[in-house]
Amino acid sequence: MGFLKPCFLILFMCCWVASVNGIGANWGTQSSHPLPPQTVVKMLRDNGIQKVKLFDADYGALRALGKSGIEVMVGIPNDMLATMASSMKAADKWVAKNVSDHVNNHNVDIRYVAVGNEPFLSTYNGTFLNTTFPALRNIQAALIKAGLGTKVKVTVPQNADVYESSTGVPSSGDFRTDIHDIMIQITKFLNDNGSPFTVNIYPFISLYLSSDFPVEYAFFEGKATPVIDGGTTYTNMFDANYDTAVWALQKNGFNNMGIIVGEIGWPSDGDKNANNEMAQKFMQGFMTHISGGKGTPMRAGPIDAYLFSLIDEDDKSIQPGNFERHWGVFAYDGQPKYTLNLGTTNSGALVPAMGVKYLQKKWCVMKDSARLDDPSVANSVSYACALGDCTSLGYGTSCGALDAKGNISYAFNSYYQKNDQLDQACKFPNVSTITKDDPSTGTCRFNIMIEPYYGGADRLVGLNWILGMLLVLVW
Repeated sequence: MGFLKPCFLILFMCCWVASVNGIGANWGTQSSHPLPPQTVVKMLRDNGIQKVKLFDADYGALRALGKSGIEVMVGIPNDMLATMASSMKAADKWVAKNVSDHVNNHNVDIRYVAVGNEPFLSTYNGTFLNTTFPALRNIQAALIKAGLGTKVKVTVPQNADVYESSTGVPSSGDFRTDIHDIMIQITKFLNDNGSPFTVNIYPFISLYLSSDFPVEYAFFEGKATPVIDGGTTYTNMFDANYDTAVWALQKNGFNNMGIIVGEIGWPSDGDKNANNEMAQKFMQGFMTHISGGKGTPMRAGPIDAYLFSLIDEDDKSIQPGNFERHWGVFAYDGQPKYTLNLGTTNSGALVPAMGVKYLQKKWCVMKDSARLDDPSVANSVSYACALGDCTSLGYGTSCGALDAKGNISYAFNSYYQKNDQLDQACKFPNVSTITKDDPSTGTCRFNIMIEPYYGGADRLVGLNWILGMLLVLVW
């Protein structure tokens, strides 16, 4: 894709593509210091990742994907569904700006528009029930008017909670009772327009939500107590969950509808079950599981999947859990977290982002002379964690073994790095200092942030943000 390929590698790649239909990755951009889009695209190509899924229509990402040969799924966020649903003009304008322009003028290979993201998640309490389908119809109509109806397909990435099994086995699968009618409407519309059913499958979340969930059933080593469904045996949750979706589709008349796994992954930090070892075990297990192209018991053939996710995002909401900022196969700076053979490179190893520029090798830590019972410490740590990222602190996390002083130093440094190592960002009253000695220890990494990237209009936004932070710190 983006590196030298001798003949035998080309043959190898062809065989892999035929067996797994190409592997994709989710590229999220909720980062305080995102890598330059060109750097990310090169990393995608260097790793033979042939498809990318975006959660919005980020202009910089789309421009960088032009002429890359990478297939793109561009997203419409949930908070835009009401606008798309209520105004055909708004849908036409969105398609013109975020699809037609990039396809026709910048050679971006857009294949899908994801209308919303998990809009029927039960925790949303029906917020998007009345807007998702109208938005979907309007975007489809806009694509047809733009002459892109056959090239670009619409889809709605759903959480796996849109279907359920009354008896706990896949063959009892059907759409969730409270949304059954709207799911039939949407699925029929997608099927009629040659669009796929997209679902996000997360064994980790099942383990996170229930201590009774059998751990080995989340993985692919065949060590779990199998689930028997008639004459079919399931030894891992992915196959069972995927086939529950297949049964739900079949029961409602969509026997041959294409399925995309929009997200599948395992976080590496922020929870006792989220670490590099378990993430590597799951991700490599999944890649090996699908590499033969055999599919699942109910659906033979290659699995179409997008790994979640490409890079860690330190600005994501942690409302679901501290692990939300640690789904990346790559860390914030584009460096691999663990070994993972995607079957797409000659070496079988992940290729890191190239040419990454870091800030200076200095850290903000707690002063040796500072006292833990200093009244300002608690407030300073709360402030630093609220505006920095302390999700690697806590039981079972990568920095869970730190002592009290280490925890405080980690919080200070997170805030300091996120604010580009500004001197004012390490002036917690009488308790902080800047050091050039790396405080990292064991599995706990005290990060040095990468240089901030601002492109085009984002540059002005970034400068204004820095000025704003300076005013806050001075105040």
